[in-house]
Amino acid sequence: MARGFIHLYTGDGEGKTLTAFGLALRAVGHGYKVIIVQFMKGRKDVGEYKVKDRLQPEYEIHQFGREHFIDLENPEPIDYELAKKGLEFAKEALKRKPRVLVLDEINLAAAIGLVKVEEVLEMLKDVPEETVVVLTGRKAPREFIEAADLVTEMRDVKHPHRLGVEARRGIEY
Repeated sequence: MARGFIHLYTGDGEGKTLTAFGLALRAVGHGYKVIIVQFMKGRKDVGEYKVKDRLQPEYEIHQFGREHFIDLENPEPIDYELAKKGLEFAKEALKRKPRVLVLDEINLAAAIGLVKVEEVLEMLKDVPEETVVVLTGRKAPREFIEAADLVTEMRDVKHPHRLGVEARRGIEY
């Protein structure tokens, strides 16, 4: 291939980010550089963020979102601004040729218009051969699916939240 691989995890089921972080952890375990860019996420109390100091220098995580969930039907101007900054950061990170670059929630960010599909696709044309770019999030645009080399759709079959179980620290966050 003339470029590195693109993996895409989408669907309404849980496990998209979890799968991406499993791949990232595997790469770190082999001593490879991993850069994670989280779109629409800004909580610092989540496990994937809290572990950053223990996994440096191979593991980097950068958040471009607010602490609270955004209104997907009516994002605020700050949401657009943060997503744009996240995409610019991701473009620069790609130039560093990490083994894995995770663009967490980029699918949903593109689906609701926080980032332009075309701009992400343009970035994906320049993936270095040694890099795997991972796109996560619900509602992956068709163009992302077509550009990806590996696509997995997570399907919600059964989940404890339907029984009233709250999100559990260390499990869901």
